[in-house]
Amino acid sequence: MMENKTTLDNKAKLMHAAIDLMADKGYKGVSTKEIAAAAGVSEMTLFRNFGSKINLLDKAVDHYHYAVEMTQIFNENIIWDLRSDLLMISQMYHELMERNRKLFLIVLSDNELTEIREKAQKHPRKLLELLTNYFTDMQRKNKLISTDAEMQAITFMWMNYGAFMSQLFVKSELTTISKQEFIRSSTDLFVRALSP
Repeated sequence: MMENKTTLDNKAKLMHAAIDLMADKGYKGVSTKEIAAAAGVSEMTLFRNFGSKINLLDKAVDHYHYAVEMTQIFNENIIWDLRSDLLMISQMYHELMERNRKLFLIVLSDNELTEIREKAQKHPRKLLELLTNYFTDMQRKNKLISTDAEMQAITFMWMNYGAFMSQLFVKSELTTISKQEFIRSSTDLFVRALSP
């Protein structure tokens, strides 16, 4: 059954309100009544659409994460040039992670949200699959040295994830190097190491 526009709008408002409030007050510090009020809907609307606060957060994490967008990028934007592709993937990854900064703060700050953290692993698993397939295809096209494609994919992911995480909980910069400089430099390292 298709959901009507009002239901979809209410769900979006509730997810946004929950993310904003929980990022400020923590998961436990926010009531369903507060979330509904901030979204401009009744608490009954929250329960009708999500059933509980934990289900609301779970749906928000699933809805606002990056697996679908990354899949689309790999399907539509890859040009089979290692430097251009890795720059684009890295840039998009950081944009999506930054967009989801509040969700990371919420989910990583509360030990009761372990199950949601585990479910959210589907997103990096999808990115790992996409990158591994990309590196494998680049090898077939003789545009990449013979290497363990999955190892290179996870190394690329962890490098970018580490850069994001280094600034998640602290406001001060670890270095004066900008994110854009990091993206260019780290991509260049990969290209030099993996180009035939």
